[in-house]
Amino acid sequence: MKSTSKLQTAAAGLAALLALSGCGGTATGSQATDIPKTQNTRDISEGVQADPDAVALLPESFKAKGELTVAMDLSSPPMTFLAEDNTTPIGVNPDLARLVAKKLGLKLKFENTAFDTIIPGIDGGRYDFTATTMSATEERLKVLDMINYLKGGSAIAVPKGNPQNLTNETLCGKNIAVTKGSTQQLKHLPNVSKWTCEEKGQPAINAVTLPNVQEALTQLDSKRMDGVFYDASGLAWAQVQQPDHFVMLEPRMDTRTNTNVAMGLKKGSPLTPALQKAIQSVLETPQYQESLNYWGLHESAITEAAIR
Repeated sequence: MKSTSKLQTAAAGLAALLALSGCGGTATGSQATDIPKTQNTRDISEGVQADPDAVALLPESFKAKGELTVAMDLSSPPMTFLAEDNTTPIGVNPDLARLVAKKLGLKLKFENTAFDTIIPGIDGGRYDFTATTMSATEERLKVLDMINYLKGGSAIAVPKGNPQNLTNETLCGKNIAVTKGSTQQLKHLPNVSKWTCEEKGQPAINAVTLPNVQEALTQLDSKRMDGVFYDASGLAWAQVQQPDHFVMLEPRMDTRTNTNVAMGLKKGSPLTPALQKAIQSVLETPQYQESLNYWGLHESAITEAAIR
């Protein structure tokens, strides 16, 4: 989730650390390939048919134009980034945006823009919608209609093989790294420590604040940390790139907060009903789960494209 600017910086740093060159395993369906994920520019929406009910809800102006413009910050693998050709948007969000456009029978135009300029761009009419791992906050809902399409969240990474047999409930007294300025540091880990440990008379989780996730994973690898608490999508990508170094605990950490992320468009937009119908249609396709599986986010699936 795009919760803080420092979290974005850490995710971008993670991309640099891992060089975006590793080859993950293959996946089923239209994403199946032996080439590295960073080179896979295949369009997952190939062969997907438009949803007549979604098309029927389209405003005439969009039918006439035949195109949707989506704004994304293409800097956060595995959610939203550029392939090694430095041209093709790839990741979970580009996959799902392409599927949405297909369901509406429209072409899709990508606009790569900084995260903090997306909402002003939508409000100013430069972009039709965004699919960039954005959560529906109270402030955003004042200017955007937002439609759920994924479940985000936080997760714990532990050394390969999990030698201490840790679970989300047995972290009391352990050294768990968090990144400076992240929601994991500021909110989630203190809360988790309180209800899983301190209120039960056990020692608190020892949060170790580090400048970025690269440093956290390095210290985990050298056994100076027992775990790393970070954004689930970032850890999923790092696990693909470094499969022999650490694993993610499942299920994800229950932080007792709404972790859904949403596509956004201008408040009261005439496009909202059609986009909601198209997203719901996408959630019911096999390609939806194929994309999540391919990018290591199988736990992110939801079933209802609720309007926030």
